[in-house]
Amino acid sequence: MNPRQICKGVYWMGAIDWNRRLFDALIPLPDGTSYNSYLVQGSEKTALIDTIDPAMEKILMNQLKNIDRIDYVISNHSEQDHSGCIPFVLGKYSQSIVVCSPKAKGLLIDHLGIADERIKTVEDGEILSLGGKTLRFVHTPWVHWPETMVTHLPEDRILFSCDFFGSHLATTDLYAGDDPVVYEAAKRYYAEIMMPFRKMIQNNMKKVRELQFDFIAPSHGPIYNHPNFILSAYEDWISDRVSNFVVIPYISMHGSTEAMVNYLVAALAERGVKVQKFELSTTDIGKMAMAFVDAATIIIGTPTVQVGPHPGIFSAMHLANELHPKLKYAAIIGSYGWATKAAEQISGSIPNLRVEILDTVMCKGLPRAETFEALDILVDKIHKKHAGL
Repeated sequence: MNPRQICKGVYWMGAIDWNRRLFDALIPLPDGTSYNSYLVQGSEKTALIDTIDPAMEKILMNQLKNIDRIDYVISNHSEQDHSGCIPFVLGKYSQSIVVCSPKAKGLLIDHLGIADERIKTVEDGEILSLGGKTLRFVHTPWVHWPETMVTHLPEDRILFSCDFFGSHLATTDLYAGDDPVVYEAAKRYYAEIMMPFRKMIQNNMKKVRELQFDFIAPSHGPIYNHPNFILSAYEDWISDRVSNFVVIPYISMHGSTEAMVNYLVAALAERGVKVQKFELSTTDIGKMAMAFVDAATIIIGTPTVQVGPHPGIFSAMHLANELHPKLKYAAIIGSYGWATKAAEQISGSIPNLRVEILDTVMCKGLPRAETFEALDILVDKIHKKHAGL
């Protein structure tokens, strides 16, 4: 892709990664992604805001081939998919200086080997003039690393937000509009990457709301030309509100746990409770993370393997524990052959969830009448807890 003009003196640059299907060797990318960089040309100075993943360095450098001078390279976030091409840019433009938050300086030196003398740190709210265009730097720590910041261009009313408000989505569309496809991609991005920092994002959202802008230009996904579209979504996701919604991650080895899960799905649906189940041996963990954004209750279903939960359940619960979703309630169900400590081990693996455990229903062998009676009691408890949500 060639550079694309956003407004006079401001251009999108970067690369669309249509084929990437996994991020950080963990996060599924069903729709690919993009790495966005932005060129801002003032009457006196030129700045490049963020770079791109080093695997696509040639694309960015080709886009810069007719740019004679870059004075500043703004690093909003030190991670390699945004700052990884900074060394290539510094190599081409010997006079250029990297601008970053104080906490980012050490990270850029450690991760990318950038020389100390080529880094300028900026304080929260500091301003850098390019001549007719002004860059204001606003620190947004823990969105989603400790050094992150956003860059505001007040003259053109653009907020360059890096990972904040991003979406993993490969598209030729420069602008997001109010496309539901972008909404889903942004929600997946929030769930997989931002959700653990929900409380910190609440504070940073207040800082962002004080700025005046008509565009949000993230470093993944299209530009938001209707900013309230994504701002309102984030304010909902980071709030303490939960929905009348139950998520059931589970594994079943011989059908007993599956039978219990299916019974719960039907019984909860009959009482007007939305349910989504995820069979963990085949599920897209990104979809499950998205479900955690809104859910009030999680029901964990597991068979017993050597007295404990299935290893796949341990993995999923570790993920849930690290994501810190705003779940309020939990229950554990499952089956065993001769003895089990699965429920105790699962409870001990999710301290960060801070949920109220409503019940535990474990059956020996096949579920029988008494098992389904216990599940009905659990359904009643959930229904009462969800009343009014």
